[in-house]
Amino acid sequence: MNEIGVRRRATVHDVARAAGVSLATVDRVLNGRPGVRPATAEKVAEAIERIGFTRDLGASLLARARDLNLAFLIPDSSNEFMESLAEALGRRSDIALADRVHIDTYRLPPLDADALAAALDALDPRQCDCAIVVASEEPSVMAAVDAATRRGIAVLTLVSDLPGSQRRAFIGIDNHAAGCTAASLMGRFLPQGGTVAVIAGSLHLRDHADRLAGFRAVIETEFPAITLVGPLEGHDERSETEAIVGQLLADHPDLAGIYNLGAGNAGLVAAIGASGRTHQLRVIAHELTAPTRRGLTTGAIDVVLDQNPDGEIREAITAARSIALGQGGSVVTLPIEIGIFLRDNLR
Repeated sequence: MNEIGVRRRATVHDVARAAGVSLATVDRVLNGRPGVRPATAEKVAEAIERIGFTRDLGASLLARARDLNLAFLIPDSSNEFMESLAEALGRRSDIALADRVHIDTYRLPPLDADALAAALDALDPRQCDCAIVVASEEPSVMAAVDAATRRGIAVLTLVSDLPGSQRRAFIGIDNHAAGCTAASLMGRFLPQGGTVAVIAGSLHLRDHADRLAGFRAVIETEFPAITLVGPLEGHDERSETEAIVGQLLADHPDLAGIYNLGAGNAGLVAAIGASGRTHQLRVIAHELTAPTRRGLTTGAIDVVLDQNPDGEIREAITAARSIALGQGGSVVTLPIEIGIFLRDNLR
C-alpha cells in the first residue's frame, strides 16, 4: 500500500502536492476540462497512480441537489442472456437506491432500431442523467445516441458497442478476443480439420460482428484445415436458431462443429438432440444460461463463453455515476472477463 494510504485516504490536495501543480489543475484533469498541457496531465495521472487516489463518488452525490437517474434500455425477447441482465438490474436497483441512484428499466422489441431510437429520443435530460443501452449498429440508433448526448444525457453502451457514436463508454467483454478464443478452442477440438458452421444473431450487432471477425482471423491463420459455413443469422430467437441448425445438419452430414456466437441456444440444443448427433459435434456457444447449462450437462455443447451479467450491470452503474458526477472527461471502466465453462466446472 502507498505511504498515504497507510495513514488515510488520499485527497486532491495530496495529488496536487505529489504532482507539483495547483488544485485547479487537478480539478481540470479529473473532470476532463481543457486548459491543461499534455505533459502536466501526465504528471497528475502519474501522481494519482502513485498515491492511490480515488474519487469519493458518494460525497459527490451528497453534494448534488437531486438524486442520480439512470435509464437502462434492454431488448425484451426470448434471449436468455437479456433476461439475465434484467434480473441483475432488479437485484441492483434497491442497492443503488440506497446510494441515491434511481434506475428505470425499459424493455424494447429486440433488434428494432426505430423503437430504440424513439425511446432514446423520448428521454428528458431533466429526469435522466445517463442512458445505458444494448444497441444495434444502425444509423437511426447512432443518430439518437448523438442527439441524447447533445441534450445533456450521457450514453453508455452495454454488451454491444457503438464506437462511431458519441457514447461515453462501453461496458462488456472484448468481443473480438471472445471470437479468437472460440476459434482457438475449436481448432484444438478438430486437429484434423473439418467443416464448422457459424451462427450469429445479427451482424448489425457490433458484438456479433467482432466475434465473427476474431473467429475467422484465427481459423484462417492457425487452422486452415477447417472450412467455415455461414454465418447464418438466427436473430437470437430459439425457433429460428433451431430451424437453422436442423437444416445445417441435414445439408452437411459431415459437419464437425458449430459456433453459435449469438443467442437462441435453446433451439441449438433442441436441434442437436433431435438429430441424434450429441457428442459427435464440437459445439461452442455464448452465455451461461439455463439452455447452455443443459447443453453442457447433456453433451450437446462443449464450451460456453460467459460475460457475467451481474458484473456488467454493477460496472455500468459505477461508470454512469462517475460520468454524471464528473461533468465531462473520460471514464475508465474495469474489463469484464470472459468466463470459460465446461461441464466439469459449472458454477
